[in-house]
Amino acid sequence: MQVEVLNIKGEKTGRNVELPNEFFGIEPNDHLIYLSVKQFLANRRSGTHKVKTRAEVHGASRKLHKQKGTGGARKGNIRNPLYKGGGTIFGPKPHKYDFKLNKQEKNTAFYSALSYKAKTNDIVVIEDIQFDAPSTKQFVGMVNNLQLNNAKVLFLMAEENDNLYLSSRNLPKVKTDIFYNTNTYDVLNASKLLLTENVVKQFSESEMEEVA
Repeated sequence: MQVEVLNIKGEKTGRNVELPNEFFGIEPNDHLIYLSVKQFLANRRSGTHKVKTRAEVHGASRKLHKQKGTGGARKGNIRNPLYKGGGTIFGPKPHKYDFKLNKQEKNTAFYSALSYKAKTNDIVVIEDIQFDAPSTKQFVGMVNNLQLNNAKVLFLMAEENDNLYLSSRNLPKVKTDIFYNTNTYDVLNASKLLLTENVVKQFSESEMEEVA
């Protein structure tokens, strides 16, 4: 798939890049996408929910009244779950929510998400850029020039760049990351995928390594 390369002014540079079919042109696997997103969200859960049982709440342990002869139900102590302030029956306990997903399944889910973006023409490629210093104003200007100001953008860089990261971190609709650190959830959560020209090159080189 051919995509035009733009500059930070939103103008065509006259160059095109080829998005490798191995990453951007596969038949999407919806079930693996579901599993990958489910795993990502599950791993974010702390799992620290906890309630107190009748053995953990405060209250005297004396029996409230004798077992028989009162005409009422038999009662133990005030920590009985039937009383206000008593323990909780079958309440939540701390546990983990994470589950295993093998590497091939996660990769296929990620490539499926990329392929969906390619099919809907939601991928924008810009030439490699460098900011001399952090500048949110300059980054906002670039986003506006690319007509992405109303979109939720995932901006992927080829390598760490503090100036670009610091320029974009205050923008609520923009997430900046290194391309090999991103995941299926981030790709799907963004309405537009913004790639630098070098990122596409890195994908192509990865393709060559796999074929070799």
